[in-house]
Amino acid sequence: MDKTAIMMCGHGSRDRDAITQFEGVVAGLKARLPDTPLAHGFLEFAQPIIRDGLDSLVEGGATRILALPCMLFAAAHAKNDIPSVLNRYAAEHPALRIDYGRELAVDLKLLRIARTRIEAAEAAAGDHIGREDTCLVVVGRGASDPDANANVSKVARMLWEGMGFAWTEVCYSGVTFPLTETAFDRVTRLGFKRIIVFPYFLFTGVLVKRIYAHAEAAAARHPEVEFLHAGYLNDHPLLIETFVERMEEILKGQNLMNCQLCKYREQVIGFEDAVGEPQMSHHHHVEGIGVGHGHHHHGSGE
Repeated sequence: MDKTAIMMCGHGSRDRDAITQFEGVVAGLKARLPDTPLAHGFLEFAQPIIRDGLDSLVEGGATRILALPCMLFAAAHAKNDIPSVLNRYAAEHPALRIDYGRELAVDLKLLRIARTRIEAAEAAAGDHIGREDTCLVVVGRGASDPDANANVSKVARMLWEGMGFAWTEVCYSGVTFPLTETAFDRVTRLGFKRIIVFPYFLFTGVLVKRIYAHAEAAAARHPEVEFLHAGYLNDHPLLIETFVERMEEILKGQNLMNCQLCKYREQVIGFEDAVGEPQMSHHHHVEGIGVGHGHHHHGSGE
């Protein structure tokens, strides 16, 4: 009889707060699924690494592992790096079955969390400025995959229309364009009385703190505009439910990623050379380096 377990596959961060928040979501999922063995691991800059988590589940008797990528969108980490680690481990353990889930993606539950974070920032600031005079700036992580970047724009559009802001701007913390500093400079010239900065991230970290710092710098340059900092998604109960849903999709055979716009499968404009690239992880050299469980190393990244 199969003994099924869950493996939460995170990116990792040099920021201790980010790791703590990730572990809080893991604890929440364990509480939600008390009868299912569950472990977690990171690609880089933190411990345990994914292999360590898999080892703990196998040592506990797991014969089938449902691996969930803890990623908002599917770019290189979810499409290449994590599957490479899982495939290598599965090849070394032929009696073990590993099934890989899909990314969190654009999900109505996550949009509801986003709305609560934005509304909380508005409530804290007061209602002296209405949404007709407000620009919502949605900041994504940024990736080398246009499909993932486009999903940030979709999230922003749904929040814009659903919440009735006068305008929305989309930018990214790195890798792609426009970057946060460029976007903040642009929106301050549009005449809005209030700008709400919303990082569409799961957890805090070096990048989220940098986004807020850039917003504070823009606010200092433009005292006539009120800047609000909305919180990121974090450990909301609806996030836990979204992970449960991704697990159930695996069991039902419905865990399908969006492959129609995947640059590794289709000739996406400007990324034609990426089709058929080997599936491999680019994080072997930084696995376990960074913050985590009593280890102290030096590294770079998030």
